[in-house]
Amino acid sequence: MQLYIGNKNYSSWSLRAWLLMRQRGIVFEEVKLRLGFDDASPFKARLLQLAPTGKVPLLIDDDLAIWDTLAIAEYLAEKFPLLRLWPADPKQRARARCLCAEMHSGFSALRSSFPMNLEASLPEVGARILRESGAAARDLKRMVQMWSQQLAISGGPFLFGEFCIADAYFAPVCARIRSYLLPVNSTVAAYVDRIFAVPAFQEWRQDALAEHDFIEEDEPYRQRR
Repeated sequence: MQLYIGNKNYSSWSLRAWLLMRQRGIVFEEVKLRLGFDDASPFKARLLQLAPTGKVPLLIDDDLAIWDTLAIAEYLAEKFPLLRLWPADPKQRARARCLCAEMHSGFSALRSSFPMNLEASLPEVGARILRESGAAARDLKRMVQMWSQQLAISGGPFLFGEFCIADAYFAPVCARIRSYLLPVNSTVAAYVDRIFAVPAFQEWRQDALAEHDFIEEDEPYRQRR
């Protein structure tokens, strides 16, 4: 299998699929492309040869192209059932799917206000946006509530006990919380620490910090250094 991803410093959607596969030992070839936002960019041109959206992540398995992050997760769960990428308990599995679907389709203010940027430290930006954007503040409040409740149910260390699709799905939010120093309770802060300690996440983060590739469209709060 091949997994097409974007810059590791910025590409939150890429992180989800990559982290799930790497942490759970699924063998794949990484194909990293420099993010491009213009329809004529090499990034778009390469991806459009393989799938209709021109976006990452993109999983290629033989002649099958899967271009949606949640669909990739579901495909892998079915392809590798013994790995139990979703929780084994049917009720908890349904709950995990609910959480991932909520992330997949929601939290637009949190996403747009705090783009993932692993090498950045922007606490003043985080504080200002939370003062100015009620929508972003509400998204963060819901995220804290969601994680706190689920960790209380499972007992940790991850959202459903063992590392699963849900943890991979929320890893980019953990990165945002760190980069913008977003205020969270001690339960959530400890969960963020655990995600950062996951070996596959550490590998991704090290690669991201080594990129040194400034992409202006993903840097709304900083000037090129």
